[in-house]
Amino acid sequence: MARGRPVSSQIRQNIVDILFYLGKAYGYDIYKIYCDIFPKCTNKSIYYHLKKGVELGEFEIESIKHEKGDYSWGQTAEKIYYRLGENASPKASKRVEKIVEKLKNARG
Repeated sequence: MARGRPVSSQIRQNIVDILFYLGKAYGYDIYKIYCDIFPKCTNKSIYYHLKKGVELGEFEIESIKHEKGDYSWGQTAEKIYYRLGENASPKASKRVEKIVEKLKNARG
């Protein structure tokens, strides 16, 4: 039997399914949508799985943008946009598709 943590993760699979319908998104946006669809998890956990997914080839970094604004931590925010990588295997889910489309339409 293999030792250590299993490579697969239900949280990461859920993120793959979300990105399948979104195309691309940044970490906090993925977190907000994740919490609307699936059982609540921490923002830190989402960022961990995004980083791990990049290492495994499930996600790719689309771009990194620095946006200016008046944030509680300073004047700029770094947004890392992710998309599906070559090792991603999305599962078509009507539930995820319906909620993501609803949220996309609500945001304009």
